[in-house]
Amino acid sequence: MKMYRLLMACCCFSLFASAQVVNLQAVPDSLKKGADVIVHSETMNLTVESLEKATLKAHRLFTVMNEDGKDALLFNEYSSKYLTLEDAEIKVYDATGKQVEKRKKKEMFTTAVGEGLIEEGYVTYYRVKPAAYPVTVEFTYEQKFKSTLTVPDYRFIQSGEAVVQSAYTATVPAGMKLRYKASRCNLVPVITEGEKGTTYQWTVSNLAPIEFEEGSTARRGRYPYVSIVSDQFSHYGFQGDLSTWKSFGTWIKSLYDGLDELPPDRQQFFQQLVATAPNDQEKIRRIYQYLQENFRYVSIQLGIGGFRPFSATFTDQKKYGDCKALSNFMKAALKAVGVRSCVAIINAGHNEEPVDVAFPANDFNHVVLCVPGKDSIWLECTSATAEFNRLGTFTENRNALLVTENGGVLVSTPASDPFTNTMTTRTTITMDGDLSAMSETLMDATGDLGEMMTELSKETKDVQKQTLVYSFGYKQPDDFIFSGEKTGTHQQTTMKMIVRKLPEFAAGQKYFLSPRLQKIWAGKLPKSDERKQDYYFHFPFVKKDTTVLKLPANFLPDVLPTEKELKTTYGYYHAKTWYNEGEKAFYTATTLTLKKHKVAASDYKAVKAFFDEVAQDDTQKIVVKKTEMAVEKKAF
Repeated sequence: MKMYRLLMACCCFSLFASAQVVNLQAVPDSLKKGADVIVHSETMNLTVESLEKATLKAHRLFTVMNEDGKDALLFNEYSSKYLTLEDAEIKVYDATGKQVEKRKKKEMFTTAVGEGLIEEGYVTYYRVKPAAYPVTVEFTYEQKFKSTLTVPDYRFIQSGEAVVQSAYTATVPAGMKLRYKASRCNLVPVITEGEKGTTYQWTVSNLAPIEFEEGSTARRGRYPYVSIVSDQFSHYGFQGDLSTWKSFGTWIKSLYDGLDELPPDRQQFFQQLVATAPNDQEKIRRIYQYLQENFRYVSIQLGIGGFRPFSATFTDQKKYGDCKALSNFMKAALKAVGVRSCVAIINAGHNEEPVDVAFPANDFNHVVLCVPGKDSIWLECTSATAEFNRLGTFTENRNALLVTENGGVLVSTPASDPFTNTMTTRTTITMDGDLSAMSETLMDATGDLGEMMTELSKETKDVQKQTLVYSFGYKQPDDFIFSGEKTGTHQQTTMKMIVRKLPEFAAGQKYFLSPRLQKIWAGKLPKSDERKQDYYFHFPFVKKDTTVLKLPANFLPDVLPTEKELKTTYGYYHAKTWYNEGEKAFYTATTLTLKKHKVAASDYKAVKAFFDEVAQDDTQKIVVKKTEMAVEKKAF
């Protein structure tokens, strides 16, 4: 009985202690201000026993203050052949500190991930659904690793979170060392050397919440964190060295060895395909076109945890593959015609930063192909619409790891150029006396804009209409016809529209018309006050539009928009409208150029002011006067 009372007392004390720990009165106002989540206590203990065995034990006690912090209420952990969730527990406390819910791993939801082609894996998840806010939650879990290729980073804060206390401890056996790099912070570990190994410990405390800034860098590098790497590693039993880019490339190469061979008949096929090609560049172009026309991209993570590709023969037979399989197949096809190429692993995403030249780490998520040379040729093998030798901001401006015969070589991918992403439009609008209009627009697009138009041409009419109106800022049509075709690197599109009422508004006998059928800039940039992070557009571009607006006999010109020109380091804008009396037509010529897709935080306010002024200029109107009524019906 005494033992029972003692256990009960311990349980009550534990609950009481938890309630006291989350006493919001004790949290400084400087932390509570602007916080959607308050992390009271967090511990992550990583114990590495060998290159193929590690354990992470984690505990997190936090309070979600309001609905905006509800994402923190989702427990979500992945398991695979090299990573397993051994145990997990969730406890929920109300505002008084009373425990109102408790869930063990077996009571959570587990679902398989993938569609039969990806590596066997599953996710264990559970979402806490509080009756009210604030609500306090405790996550406790343990993970087992059979790999040291990717050591868990120390990520201690996200947007809207305040952190009272957090600690990360990593213990490795004797002879094993960890490298580390602090990003957006200056944390250094306390290192303790012992007979059995080395312990690294990082701690933070009393961190005020960070405000989310729309358009900033990719989530992985957006907030302060410490990247942690083991120079020697093992993954699926394949040991490697990550101390240099060269050694890591050697490990990647070992996984590809022997997989870039095609059978003799297929080699002969590609040799015949390029038999009349005058040079290597044309050989590469023809085989790349064959790849785009005959293969499809499928996300597959098979093969040494997503690192080893299918063989070129398998990919050739199936006519599908993921980034590494398609790149490896393209490499094999080029090899068959005597052209040397290298797969290149890279971190993809329009708002990703280049990997650090001085800090070798496995920070990659994509594979492309490179034909190295004085003017290297880069190929995005997963896209059926990408232009030859053009990567786009998805992988431009990066450091890619070329996997060569002699190991890894870190090289720069091409820099983004606005003149590779162009949209040139010419629209003729014929207005009738009843205020309706018929228009015809000829579009010529390249690069990312060309790919967008190519994909749009394949969509349903409803999707096309929605995209034209909300993404490109076109006036809502009452009916339209949209058709396009690819000519070389250009996507050429023709669009005809009927608008039953062209004027935006009227005042007596005066009618106000937009000088263009679409907005040259249909976006809206987020606020600029005290921005701390760089802003990323999806890509730089050049847009040019000429719009001809033909008036009916019963309308005369009255007022023209004022000519506007804006020049900045990042952009250029010019718009001018004039009236051709002989044609009884208004001409409006507009140019908008975004020179760089990445805007430094210090420059963002000026860039936002530039685009706000462009949007404001778009509100200028052509004013015409009506002299008589005349009604005609129009149809295609």
